[in-house]
Amino acid sequence: MDKTVNQKAWFLVLPVFLVVAFSAVLPLMTVVNYSMQDTFGNNQFFWNGVGWFKELLDPSTDLGGRFLASLGRNLFFSLVILAIEVPLGIVVALSMPRQGWTVAACLVTLALPLLIPWNVVGTIWQIFGRPDIGLLGYTLNAMGIDYNYVSDAVDAWVTVIVMDVWHWTSLVALLCYAGLKSIPEAYYQAAQIDGASRWAVFKAIQLPKMNRVLLIAVLLRFMDSFMIYTEPFVVTGGGPGNSTTFVSIELVKIALGQFDLGKAAALSLVYNLIILIVCWIFYTVMTNAGVERKAQTAKEPAAEPKPAGALQPAPALTPKEGVA
Repeated sequence: MDKTVNQKAWFLVLPVFLVVAFSAVLPLMTVVNYSMQDTFGNNQFFWNGVGWFKELLDPSTDLGGRFLASLGRNLFFSLVILAIEVPLGIVVALSMPRQGWTVAACLVTLALPLLIPWNVVGTIWQIFGRPDIGLLGYTLNAMGIDYNYVSDAVDAWVTVIVMDVWHWTSLVALLCYAGLKSIPEAYYQAAQIDGASRWAVFKAIQLPKMNRVLLIAVLLRFMDSFMIYTEPFVVTGGGPGNSTTFVSIELVKIALGQFDLGKAAALSLVYNLIILIVCWIFYTVMTNAGVERKAQTAKEPAAEPKPAGALQPAPALTPKEGVA
């Protein structure tokens, strides 16, 4: 039976391409256009070429120094977030029940922080951490701990990190739990028969099954943490000083505070390129690691033959060799 080729399905996809072109490609081209020009107001632009990019990547300039400093803060923040949230999410997923009504209760509880808008999360922690009326700030100061995220850079960093961990660890835990639920029960039964330890079960059964979801979790959390803006802006405003001023906050200051559209456009393009490159590196490294692990498992030698003196099972008798 011949397969009928129908190209009319492309007409169903065409509206999606048009929407993406209107909402993504055209604004991107506008940003590229602004990054190559300079303006002195009155909607008059002058060609500047790659001048903004050279200034952006030069640490000796004011723009380059601000960008590289904020980029360092962003990278440090993302690394700390991944180092905390990924292991913590795995632990939470392993601790969740596998059946019963408690499964639904745990899933709903974990999903609650994810339903709160970002600006509301920042407002909650801004009030929660205040040393005069906030529960956290007042309690820490009552215990003799000098805590004030408005005036101390370390306290501001701790507040922003704990806030992000509280908000997004649930996402990692839910993804890991989905990976654990896909493991057949026969795997655990075989491990129990072999007398495998809890660590051996995690290393040989659970962790390989979570590779894909962990890749998704790492990529999502890196992108979200590297592009974070609303929560630290609401809580600290980028302060005290510039201690929590990330690239996104620096970009808004340049674009809206100073109205330097050329500098802001160049910064946004470099910012986007860095995110794409780092995500590609994460994806390539983690994917190749999974392929190498499978190849190494396939090349493992078979079981060693038993020595000559060992007992061998008796061969089964064929019908011709049987006793009449």
